[in-house]
Amino acid sequence: MNQLPEVIRDIERVSADVVAKAGTFQAAILADVAGRRGTMHSRVAPVHQDMKVAGAAFTVEVRPGDNLMIHAAIALAKPGDVLVIDGKGDQTAALMGTLMLSACKKVGLAGVIVDGAIRDKLEILDLGFPVFSAGFNPAGPTKYVPGRINHPISAGGVTVSPGDLVVGDADGVVVIEREKASAMMTLADKKVVDEAARIEAIARGDTASKWLPAALRAAGVLKEGESL
Repeated sequence: MNQLPEVIRDIERVSADVVAKAGTFQAAILADVAGRRGTMHSRVAPVHQDMKVAGAAFTVEVRPGDNLMIHAAIALAKPGDVLVIDGKGDQTAALMGTLMLSACKKVGLAGVIVDGAIRDKLEILDLGFPVFSAGFNPAGPTKYVPGRINHPISAGGVTVSPGDLVVGDADGVVVIEREKASAMMTLADKKVVDEAARIEAIARGDTASKWLPAALRAAGVLKEGESL
């Protein structure tokens, strides 16, 4: 019986054009048009609120506290990739710090997302490289336990497949399946226009949402013919 290798080197990535377009949107816009799904748990947050990332997922699965396969992933990933690391949400030891993240920046990765702990927060802030993590811990990792590269993983409660579109900002991280990503860009454009129009209406004093009365009636809060 043929088995998938633990390390998959060649993956199909979301197109560079889609990544560039996706990078112009808030993660919240993309989450809305993608059906309000694909968002990671809020424990996975940017080291600094101004950090943004968009790219194709290069997935890594590790055992808690062991970063052996992350070193291998850095050696294999391509410029523009986003390392997305399933660290099981463990925060008892850091999986990455300044040295590894400096290497990620040097090889041209778009950013790193770790569902686990990292360290060297102040140095990372100076590095100017997008990093999202579940927390910080000064303890270093081990380098003994094999994991997997470019298999589907779970990070922040979301399934991430190699090559999927990953976008992160101050609100958190959203993942959109590679096959659906292109179609979401048109919907995101429309969402931005609609929200801009709503902001203009609010500025004119139109703060009432037209959909609210019907929604309240559907929920049984208002009776038919009754209004707020």
